[in-house]
Amino acid sequence: MRHGKKFNHLGRQTAHRKAMLANMACSLIEHKRINTTVAKAKALKQFVEPMITKSKSDTTHNRRIVMAKLRQKDAVAELFRDVAPKIGDRPGGYTRIIKLGNRLGDNADMAMIELVDYNELYNAGKPEKKTTRRSRRGGKKATITPPVETKASNEEE
Repeated sequence: MRHGKKFNHLGRQTAHRKAMLANMACSLIEHKRINTTVAKAKALKQFVEPMITKSKSDTTHNRRIVMAKLRQKDAVAELFRDVAPKIGDRPGGYTRIIKLGNRLGDNADMAMIELVDYNELYNAGKPEKKTTRRSRRGGKKATITPPVETKASNEEE
């Protein structure tokens, strides 16, 4: 039975697992994509997405919460300074896992995990989003044209 098994322990003890996920999250924030095993990528996704959500509102409290998990000042600064404004309008799903096949040495399932908005290949082919879904009532607004000067108005001056 799997009662209470909420996350993958990855064959490591708690301190080792937390340190490994913190280091992988810092690498993901710094490089925007990393290659790892599928199991570690899934665990990293659960670890890093709540921190990206917290970075959307830049408060001292949120910075301290993220710093307690990541433990690297540079990664926290980059997360709040660069990553958060780029993904600010996204309601979730900040990372993407792409399976790469098996590793030659031990036949482990490999995957690439990346931040979604930083991949130009996927974002290049998509058209720009409409800004509004509602249509205006009454059609287009009439443009105001400047009054045309006539000879009579010129002669009075």
